[in-house]
Amino acid sequence: MTDLFDLPFEEDDEDPSAEAEIRPAAAPERRVLSVTELNVRLRDVIESQFFEIWVEGELSNCKIWNNGHLYFTLKDHASQLKGFMFRSSLRYLKFKPEDGLKVVARGKITVYEPRGEYQLLCEHLEPQGLGALQLAFDQLKKRLQAEGLFDAAIKRPLPALPRKIGIVTSLEGAAVRDILKVLGRRHANVHVVIRPARVQGEGSALEIARGIKAVARVPGVEVIIVGRGGGSIEDLWAFNEELVARAIRSSPIPVISAVGHETDVTIADFVADLRAPTPSAAAEMVVAAKTEFRGRIDRLRDRMRAAERGRIQTLSRRIHVLSGRPALAGIPGRVAMRGRQVSELSHELARAVRMRVSSRERLIRQWRQRLEACALGRRLAVIRARLVGVDGRLGSAVTRRRHHADRRLRECAGRLETLSPLSVLARGYAVCWTDDRSKAIRDADETSVGDHVRVTLARGELDCEVRDKKDTANAGHIDQGLRNGDR
Repeated sequence: MTDLFDLPFEEDDEDPSAEAEIRPAAAPERRVLSVTELNVRLRDVIESQFFEIWVEGELSNCKIWNNGHLYFTLKDHASQLKGFMFRSSLRYLKFKPEDGLKVVARGKITVYEPRGEYQLLCEHLEPQGLGALQLAFDQLKKRLQAEGLFDAAIKRPLPALPRKIGIVTSLEGAAVRDILKVLGRRHANVHVVIRPARVQGEGSALEIARGIKAVARVPGVEVIIVGRGGGSIEDLWAFNEELVARAIRSSPIPVISAVGHETDVTIADFVADLRAPTPSAAAEMVVAAKTEFRGRIDRLRDRMRAAERGRIQTLSRRIHVLSGRPALAGIPGRVAMRGRQVSELSHELARAVRMRVSSRERLIRQWRQRLEACALGRRLAVIRARLVGVDGRLGSAVTRRRHHADRRLRECAGRLETLSPLSVLARGYAVCWTDDRSKAIRDADETSVGDHVRVTLARGELDCEVRDKKDTANAGHIDQGLRNGDR
């Protein structure tokens, strides 16, 4: 069989370049990639191709981890896609992602390199067929209603004519001007406390909640109006925040919600003690017209006066009828006599009471004098004076005793000094001891020639050797002469 490559070419002219093309190309150099390198390349390719996409599906396995990130699975009837959303993007969602909720997600496809899985990095979520704000509204309303924050039993009544009213709203809006205009017309001398707060935009819910708490702490405020003018659901969203709803419910005084127009409904309207369709209507509800109170008071006063006059007239007619009867003819005289007796008895009673009181006062003075005589303070003063005198005498006696003892001590010291052997030695005498100082030598016969003796002088000591002894008569003569010389 003829090989296909052996067939001649259709062209007659041979082309050297064509011949070169027919030659087999050299095999490409093989490059081995690691798993990580492959995943990184795939990630770069996928992220460049699917940088921003919109995907719709049903949420499943939604879970917010400890780090604040949301992890979920987006699925339809045939497949599923894992996804996650960072905490920084999740905090901007107005609703809470839940399992079974159909959503539209915006983000990019990326590869999780450690597992080699591709997933959706979601940057935005919105409910499918239902706005995110409306879904968040329905979720919060359902949760707060389950907690009992909308119950009518916990709604507090408004005061009839409050003297101090708190207002939490923006100073730049028309709501505060409408409220002040109505209050000035219906109750000009009412005291108004305004706490400015932003009612729209990021952080406005926190300012409204803080404003409610601050006004509630002001002494004397009896009711609070919280509201703003009309707008879209985005403009009114601060009053749909859970923070504002719980601040209204925890307020110790009644709160009126006056948000938007009559057709606008917010979470604050359900939680508040009273909902007003507009800020002006809130001012009309909280303060009734002063003229209406005056008219009502005048009508009640006229009715009371008419009832008093009718009662007096009825009693007067009865008295006139009774005074005309024979049995009651002398009643006025007897009443006058009883009145005189009452006056006399009252006078006697007053005099007896005065005498009794005077007697008690004298007795009290006597007892006071006795108590003052036995007063502990006086007795302590006398004892203190005696102690001062005794202390002085004791000090003098101690001083005298010390001087006497000192004098006797000096006398005894003089005597001891006189009797001291050291004094005798100081006058020129000496004490002769044996060599071992165990015995004082009083007789020359106690020693022998050649013995060593020690002689103690007034100052110092001598180590001597006995070279000669004298007889006792000469020694006595010398001793007698020394005594005569001492005299």
